[in-house]
Amino acid sequence: MKFENVIIIRDKTRLEQLIERFNSKAQAKFYIESSGGDFTFFEREHHTFYESLSKIKTTIIDSLKYKVINRSFLPTYIFTAKDIVLVIGQDGLVANTAKYVNGLPIIGINPDYKRYDGILLKHAPNDLKDILKKLLKGTYSTKQVTMAKATLNDGQELLAFNDFYIGADSHVSSRYSIEYKGIKEQQSSSGIIVSTGAGSTGWLSSIFNMTNNISGYFHNESHYSTKLEWNANQLVFVVREPFLSKQSQTNIGYGIITKTTTLKIESNMPTKGIIFSDGIESDFLNFNSGSIVEIGLADEKANLVV
Repeated sequence: MKFENVIIIRDKTRLEQLIERFNSKAQAKFYIESSGGDFTFFEREHHTFYESLSKIKTTIIDSLKYKVINRSFLPTYIFTAKDIVLVIGQDGLVANTAKYVNGLPIIGINPDYKRYDGILLKHAPNDLKDILKKLLKGTYSTKQVTMAKATLNDGQELLAFNDFYIGADSHVSSRYSIEYKGIKEQQSSSGIIVSTGAGSTGWLSSIFNMTNNISGYFHNESHYSTKLEWNANQLVFVVREPFLSKQSQTNIGYGIITKTTTLKIESNMPTKGIIFSDGIESDFLNFNSGSIVEIGLADEKANLVV
């Protein structure tokens, strides 16, 4: 299939968000500066972003058509096999985009190397001309990233590039039954984290940091960690702060999900149960009493152009 379009995915700059919040740039500036902040920081960031976006548009127009869409339209936008997906912004935007593009090649452009780490944004605007040539010739290569999939018993599905959170939507106990490798038990905890390889250095790593701090306090020299390759056909789940009581157990706390071994969870929360992916609470499924979710490997992988 020949590529015909570049779909540019972007988010609002922080300056644009401030103007939206305060109705005008002048009011936003007054608020920031009256509280001792540096408003020029937001102006410089905004200017750098638009400089990068302008370079991208100029490069694309020589060989392809392009369309710019905002992050908020990702869940409803219909991508086709003729599309190249280009993400300009922060790393989290790549993760959010990958869930909606059905394996299309994704070019991650870092618009501001002084501000963004760019773990998923491997390219600069000036690299784009050569990248597009390779894509059009079919000589490009991609780094595949395994994603996780949550499937509810009513048929709803949600993908995760980095991780899932399954539990209560506030700081109350998450109550559910969990089933793994034929063992099932009732639990009360701070929720469950399911991580992909790409996410294993993120939220999951913080849980291991906590574990190592506690074990170090008790003079345990062991150092615990889990780091998966991004394309590994495995996921890791961890139960956060499981509570042992007459009605809740703690035997299932950690495990590996594979193509043949999935994780099943049934909600015992009348309200406020939720499943969200990649730290984006607006990207969620309701998970209340009567809901059963199965967590496994997604059929499709994300394809990041390298």
